[in-house]
Amino acid sequence: MSEMTVEVSGPRSWRMRLGAYVALTKPRIIELLLITTLPTMFVAKHGWPSPWLMVATLLGGALAAGGANAINMFIDRDIDRLMHRTEKRPLVTGMVTPRAALTFAITLEVLAFVELWAWVNLLSACLAVSATLFYVFIYTLWLKRTSSQNIVIGGAAGAVPVLVGWAAVTDSLSWAPVVMFLIIFIWTPPHFWALAYKYKDDYQAAGVPMLPAVASFKRTAREIFVYSVILVAVSLVLAPVAKLGLVYVVSAAVLGAVFLFLAVRLWREATNKAAMQLFSYSITYLSLLFVVMAVDVFVK
Repeated sequence: MSEMTVEVSGPRSWRMRLGAYVALTKPRIIELLLITTLPTMFVAKHGWPSPWLMVATLLGGALAAGGANAINMFIDRDIDRLMHRTEKRPLVTGMVTPRAALTFAITLEVLAFVELWAWVNLLSACLAVSATLFYVFIYTLWLKRTSSQNIVIGGAAGAVPVLVGWAAVTDSLSWAPVVMFLIIFIWTPPHFWALAYKYKDDYQAAGVPMLPAVASFKRTAREIFVYSVILVAVSLVLAPVAKLGLVYVVSAAVLGAVFLFLAVRLWREATNKAAMQLFSYSITYLSLLFVVMAVDVFVK
């Protein structure tokens, strides 16, 4: 099928094209990545990092994540046109050409590496770009279309920002950021599979073997529950490893209990409604968990 092109003119033209390029970066995903990066910096510093360091780290992380997401859209434009959830993406509608999208994405990655190296440190720059390489080559090009465990392994890319945030403050890595990495890594499958329940027909139409599209409702719900149990356990392990106090422990336990309750209900009911409730809460869970990490640093 040939690429579709949309011609726009007049005063709205530049706004529409700007919006299309912004859409290529998947801003909502970037927001979630940054929400985990900033609290990590507070924990690494055990206090306030310099405002300039925070801004520089978040800017570099946003550029790297945006570039990775744009490359993902460039690669997946053939299957995006087959799924209702993605049929209005800029490369499907023709608002942005494939060549322009790839050029834009690579430019963002170069800017991210240079900015982080110049204003943060080389370790952070290398970690940010390594996440992009993993996301593009391991997840998008290899696992996404070949394995039902695609998001399990590929989700590691989304966990790297915490390593970037820690490295930005300390110029090193330790066990604490590794456990934070594991929290996001383990959180990703139940988070994404819950959403994929709703769009399993899309994934089947596009030939993408996302677990809910190739396995029974019950099996997927069971795996979501198992990952949820591990997630809550690892979130509690972080307390002694990162030297976090009672505020974090109690908050992680309460947030985790709600997560487990929703996972159990999904397993029992096996409905789209229960799946979307778990998906929505999973975003709140991760955001609050990392915010509480930062809060705990200041209330000891």
